Amino acid sequence: MKLGRELEAFCARLGHRFANADLLIQALTHPSMSSAARGHNQRLEFLGDRVLNLTIAEALYRDDTTADEGTLAPRYNALVRKETCAEIAREIDLGEVLKLGRSEMQSGGRRKQALLGDAMEAIIAAVYLDAGPEVATETVLRLWGDRIGKAEAHVSNAKSDLQEWAQARGLKTPHYAELGREGPPHAPRFLIEARLENGASATAEAGSKRQAEQDAAAQLLKEVRGNE
Repeated sequence: MKLGRELEAFCARLGHRFANADLLIQALTHPSMSSAARGHNQRLEFLGDRVLNLTIAEALYRDDTTADEGTLAPRYNALVRKETCAEIAREIDLGEVLKLGRSEMQSGGRRKQALLGDAMEAIIAAVYLDAGPEVATETVLRLWGDRIGKAEAHVSNAKSDLQEWAQARGLKTPHYAELGREGPPHAPRFLIEARLENGASATAEAGSKRQAEQDAAAQLLKEVRGNE
């Protein structure tokens, strides 16, 4: 199958030329394109998530031979989170070649963080199936680049920090509420609100409740400190 000019340019940005172009097309096809003959990218997303996780875990393990689990875990979480995948996707202009249904197109789907993150994982899986684990690993390490070496060793626990801030001002413990959940069962997205007794609140979305709570707490803490 011959690729068009846009997809050829994307492959150049990705750094991989597909032997099986159908894998690339499937990885770029969002479920909103329900009539797509080659299917959509959710199954590839499932596989790509696992390939990414193992690649990053091994890279961190080899990069710092003295780090313990407590140091490696937050670095790993920062590198595999959907937000980071979306950042990488934007750097290679993945959104420009996504195949979206009309509703997603009209709602700005090419710029949505969750959608870009999912597609990035699907692309990783497509490379894995097209050329094998070694090439997939090389692709991830090249795209993630110096993020791996610069990942924070000690990530602040935003929930604990927010609780300490509240208690120091005589407020009750912050409350966290799940406002929504979307996505397939294997890759859910949680919308969480963090709220203080004084009415201040912030929301965040992530692939796990724990991460969404941390992100919401961090956002709220940033806001309340900025208002002091």
